[in-house]
Amino acid sequence: MAVQPEGTPCWADAAFADVEGAKSFYGDVLGWTFGESSSEFGNYTQAYADGKAAAAVVPPMPGAEGQSAWCLYLASPDAAATAEKVRASGGEVLMEPMQVGEFGTMALAADPGGAVFGIWQAGSHEGFETEMGAPGGYCWGEVFTRDPKKVDTFYPSVFPYTLRKFDDESMDFSMYDVRGETVLGRMAMGDDFPPEVPAYLNVFFAVPDCDAAVAKATERGGVLRFGPTDSPFGRFAALTDPQGAAFTVIDVTTTEGEMPATSPAT
Repeated sequence: MAVQPEGTPCWADAAFADVEGAKSFYGDVLGWTFGESSSEFGNYTQAYADGKAAAAVVPPMPGAEGQSAWCLYLASPDAAATAEKVRASGGEVLMEPMQVGEFGTMALAADPGGAVFGIWQAGSHEGFETEMGAPGGYCWGEVFTRDPKKVDTFYPSVFPYTLRKFDDESMDFSMYDVRGETVLGRMAMGDDFPPEVPAYLNVFFAVPDCDAAVAKATERGGVLRFGPTDSPFGRFAALTDPQGAAFTVIDVTTTEGEMPATSPAT
């Protein structure tokens, strides 16, 4: 896969105190297999869907042990320049750009609403090898935030996004486009989200059968948070894994309803 256009989600990883438990859980739910852990890079372990790089799991860095969470990385041709744009646009750089061997350069940042995301400047590791919608692979990402106006200003000032919004005013949802392709969504968090739930980037992984994936996840100690429900984009369900990391599964082959009308944001 070629290097993704700037601002496109290109990789996902998560730190788990129990890496073997995470491998077993996601192996069952998403069908992942795992490569050898890389001791020189903190036992970083790549996950594969049908033999193609899909994501990675890693033990937490010393002193960073907390609740597990998936991190979605956005492509950048220059991680240092992107980090400066994050600062200038009201975000926070949580980890300065750091070269990861020949693989690339990474940084971690937070938007003004507090959602954490990664920045990835590709070297030899260009990101996801899975095709969009292929079982086990990354499929979609959404910024869940309580500060939609700030966030809708922030991301297009850091990345070359153009902004569109749903015409249906009952749902405060934006889409961020790159070169005419929608690459990321932004959902406003309403009262149905408990106040202790922080803003976050939700990662969707494709599955061949949403209900079967939910059954397997809950059987293995995961918690169903929402769904399964049908949509024009696919049948999906929001879950939390046994170590607290939120993710969503979606079957893009099972759709219902008309695609929502959208308009450029004014």
